[in-house]
Amino acid sequence: MTENRPVAAPQAAADPQAGADAQQHKSGTDAGAAAAGHAKPKSRRKAKSGSKAADSALRLKRLRKRVLAAEAEHAELAAKASSLALQLEQISAHPVARPAHMKTRHWGLLASFALMVLVPLAAAVFYLFAAAEDQYASTAGFTVRSQESSGANELLGGLASFTGNSTASDSDILYEFIQSQEIVEAVDARVDLRKHYTQHWPGDWVFSLWPGATLEEILWYWKRMVHIAYDSGSGLTEVRVTAFDAETARAISRAITEESQIRINALNDQARADAMRYAEADLAEALERLKLARAELTRFRTRTRIVDPEADIQGRMGVMNNLQQQLAEALIQHDLLRGTVSAGDVRLKKAQQQIDVIRSRINIERQTFASSNTDTGGVGEDYPSLISEFERLTVDREFAEEAYRAGLAALEVARDDAARQSRYLATYIKPTLAEEAEYPQRFVLSGLAGLFLLLIWSVAALIYYSIRDRS
Repeated sequence: MTENRPVAAPQAAADPQAGADAQQHKSGTDAGAAAAGHAKPKSRRKAKSGSKAADSALRLKRLRKRVLAAEAEHAELAAKASSLALQLEQISAHPVARPAHMKTRHWGLLASFALMVLVPLAAAVFYLFAAAEDQYASTAGFTVRSQESSGANELLGGLASFTGNSTASDSDILYEFIQSQEIVEAVDARVDLRKHYTQHWPGDWVFSLWPGATLEEILWYWKRMVHIAYDSGSGLTEVRVTAFDAETARAISRAITEESQIRINALNDQARADAMRYAEADLAEALERLKLARAELTRFRTRTRIVDPEADIQGRMGVMNNLQQQLAEALIQHDLLRGTVSAGDVRLKKAQQQIDVIRSRINIERQTFASSNTDTGGVGEDYPSLISEFERLTVDREFAEEAYRAGLAALEVARDDAARQSRYLATYIKPTLAEEAEYPQRFVLSGLAGLFLLLIWSVAALIYYSIRDRS
């Protein structure tokens, strides 16, 4: 409801005091004018002061007129403002925004939050705290050690990983073996995994194994219950096994450790057998090569009738030296006779004949070093070729002998390595026995479930509103 306000009165009625002042001012002005008209002229100074007073009175009069006009304009504006205010009060004004209220889509969003977040989270929390069975953990840690010298690897340290060596270590093999079907079969034969992990089915169907599971399904479940932490740099392997009671968890952990030791021993036996086989094969090959080299040298000696060409050439050089010495003596004897006897003396002729025979024999001996003349005891082959062939056969025999010695040494080393265990499993954490159930981690799983459910619901709501705004 609006109040009825009276409209502003006319200007004279609205401001009676202003009218009275104006009337008084007018009468005063008229009286001043009449007095000025009846006043007698005085001195010049008095005339000047009278004109100044008149000017002041005139300015005052003008100023009062302006004030009265402004007051009248103000009164008129006030009247208009009052009128506009009265009109605005009579108009019914609506609010800028209506009060908020729930709509259908809002109820649908709340319902989706309840269905997608609250209900599944409540079901997960109820299952974890009411239906899930306690699980005990057993931890074991081990690494593969070797008695072989590894000085070069110790010097290189971590830089050996940058050389691109693609050969898998024993720890890598063991890491894959613990996750294989073979160890599941071996541990199942010892502990009876099916009986233990199916005892709470179907009450705890999330963390239990269903009855009648195949070996492949047990392997899938094995990777849930057995967690492996492996450091490829140091070779340390840590295994954590969870089970429904502490004794079974430790039994499974022990079985894994023992089976790993058996596998390392098998790898060790295989490595030793391979080393022995390779060493024996290398020795047999070196022996055959030595036999062949010696047979070739024997055939050479039989064909050439030369046992040792070096000794033979030394003998030939001795003959040459002897002939050279005899030639020198014959020349000296000939010179002595030529100075004492006549030119036709028989002794001088014999001395010259001896010199010619010695020179001929020297030439023949020299020819035997580079000819195939059989008159000097050769076999129809030039002597340098025989020497070259003998040296080649001698080098082959020496190389075969060295290879045979190396093969014998390698076989002895392989036998020494096979006599001791070069690889073994060093257990630095023995299988532990838990006193308190640590799994399942109910609070952690509840928090993660709530977080992921909230994220899924938020993404779905954003997708819904995005499609709704575009349509």
